[in-house]
Amino acid sequence: MEILANRVVTMAESETLAMTRIARELKESGKDVISLSIGEPDFNTPEIVKTAGKRAIDDNFSHYPPVPGYADLREAVSKKFKRDNGLDYTPEQIVVSTGAKQSIYQVVMSLVNPGDEVIVPTPYWVSYKEIVKVAEGVPVYVKATIDNDFKVTPQQIKDAITPRTKLIMFSSPSNPTGMIYSKDELRAIAEVVKEYPHIIIMADEIYEHINFEGRHESIAQFDFIKEQVVTINGVAKGFAMTGWRIGFIGAPLAISKACNKLQGQVTSATCSIAQKATVAAMNLDPTTSEDIINMRNTFQHRRDMVYDLLVEIPGFKVRKPQGAFYFFPNVSELYGKEVPADSAFAKTYNRRVIEGSVDLCMYFLYDANVALVQGIAFGDDDCVRFSYATSDDKLKEAMRRVKEAVLKLK
Repeated sequence: MEILANRVVTMAESETLAMTRIARELKESGKDVISLSIGEPDFNTPEIVKTAGKRAIDDNFSHYPPVPGYADLREAVSKKFKRDNGLDYTPEQIVVSTGAKQSIYQVVMSLVNPGDEVIVPTPYWVSYKEIVKVAEGVPVYVKATIDNDFKVTPQQIKDAITPRTKLIMFSSPSNPTGMIYSKDELRAIAEVVKEYPHIIIMADEIYEHINFEGRHESIAQFDFIKEQVVTINGVAKGFAMTGWRIGFIGAPLAISKACNKLQGQVTSATCSIAQKATVAAMNLDPTTSEDIINMRNTFQHRRDMVYDLLVEIPGFKVRKPQGAFYFFPNVSELYGKEVPADSAFAKTYNRRVIEGSVDLCMYFLYDANVALVQGIAFGDDDCVRFSYATSDDKLKEAMRRVKEAVLKLK
């Protein structure tokens, strides 16, 4: 008799975390591994935010906060939405959680019944699919490719809608592609969805501040669709606060109340100290904050540098990302090629042919000591994901190793 519940048995391990774990194990064994697998800014939290956290400890904010978050934080998030995005969410429409991942999970669990369909444009962030499956929903994948900058069209969305469709979930700027939907593109999608008032759009905007194209655009800005949109955000990426574990939603009141109810039975409120630190983060204006601007400019410099190196690697088809800190090149030209018989890949896996993105990533890991993430984890086996959230020197060396490994393929 199986002791574990089916929902856990059938759940896949997060592929990004899995690759990071394997790379760490190889590193601990003495290998000089450069890990480009995890999506974490290599910056420290801004000093003003750290000071606010320290002050919260000294001021004894060490008791249970309200489940949806402290009132001053929800007020600060409300003002942030208005200032940065032109969105009118009252504090009652905001729920603060332990990271954007929990926010996404609670939205899906609050909306999706068994058998409900959830439209997920591919490539997608790895956890979308598994969260939908835990809710017993049915993921409906709408494929975008590198030829259209990994963005789906309104017609593709319309064609995917059925009477069972309950939710559409996507990210912009995108993880894994770094591509961004423009205001006109979002409006066109919103025009389609407004014809189906029972469908909710979940817009994941966690990479909002790592945007190289100018002002971030939110699909909730359009009045005719705003009651059908849940906006997901947080502080992990744009404020280098991954370890503080703060995410939040802005949502129609019925949905925010449902998420508050669910959170009250699962985790209750998130860390009091992290919440107080996040108030300071929310008060930072991204158009004037040196911390935010410096981080964005550094990522833009790295993007340009890595792009110039990637386009020189045979078999790589590359688009220059508009935001976030990832490349998602199409590498399918390398599939079917043989690796040297004496390579670490061939010795480890007892085969010599690259059959897909998993094989290629393992080849790069064992032969080049560079950790990437297989594209199939994001719904596109033709691609692999590079994170450029590390130093220039490491990025240059990683690209050199990858190019050298590619040139070995027959």
